[in-house]
Amino acid sequence: MSSWSSFKDPATYHLLSYGTLLGSTLFQSFISGVVAFRVLPRPQFSTLQKHTFPVYFTLQTLAPLAMLFTYPSGSSSVLPFLSSNPKVQTPTDRLAAWLIATMFFTALANWVYIGPKTTEIMALRKHQETRDGKKSYDAGPHSKEMQELNRRFGVLHGVSSLVNLVGLGAMVWYGGVLGEGLRL
Repeated sequence: MSSWSSFKDPATYHLLSYGTLLGSTLFQSFISGVVAFRVLPRPQFSTLQKHTFPVYFTLQTLAPLAMLFTYPSGSSSVLPFLSSNPKVQTPTDRLAAWLIATMFFTALANWVYIGPKTTEIMALRKHQETRDGKKSYDAGPHSKEMQELNRRFGVLHGVSSLVNLVGLGAMVWYGGVLGEGLRL
């Protein structure tokens, strides 16, 4: 039986951070975004995503940091150079370090570069729609400018999705690493 004292253990916060990260990623990637795309008109969907993604990418970036600093055998186990008294890294610690780093850097890339660039292209498409008198998602033909903006948006959206999936893969793999450490 657990007690309130378990909330003094960093491992508790490690597990809560991991659960929050995995759950929010699964929800945003496969439920919330899909449902919103299906039920909202495209302009409202774009507005929702433009405001949701910065919060989502921030959470995805900060949760791995929380996981790092609450790593069950201490952060010096996964990043020995952080400590003046480093612990010997086990193969599990090295794998955990790589997986947590992958989660962090994929989210950081989406948060600081890919997401803002995608939003920038969305704004440029909106201006081009005004010039062309036609929505970017209307049936063609489109102006050369809109074709280029649509292409750039598609590339950025695809890269963002791929980067998100790589991070998700690291999260799922890390769940297996955590599962190996459970003792009943």
